[in-house]
Amino acid sequence: MKLLLDQNISYRLVRKIDSQFPGTIHISKVGLLNKSDIDIWNFAQKEDFIIATFDSDFYDFSLTKGHPPKLIWIRSRNTSTENVGRLLLEKKDQIGTFATDPIIGCLEINDDLV
Repeated sequence: MKLLLDQNISYRLVRKIDSQFPGTIHISKVGLLNKSDIDIWNFAQKEDFIIATFDSDFYDFSLTKGHPPKLIWIRSRNTSTENVGRLLLEKKDQIGTFATDPIIGCLEINDDLV
């Protein structure tokens, strides 16, 4: 279950979650920094990543284009790197179930403060 962290998520998060989400990378490591959302979407689709983002544009893509790739839409008021890492690790089992579900293309996670 490889995650592709979008530009709006710190690259530092990779170190914090890679043991639970092996193969996770930040878009900056694959030349996608400041590229269009569709470029990121296409890369994730081709390379079998789940996109993790705060960006609602990806949700719109998931509605119009379907999946793959799948999308984790992080909805949190506290957007610190620590909080995002905590949310992903807390939701690991839910994310694992989502990753293998053939129907659901977007998983919305939050800290119940939204």
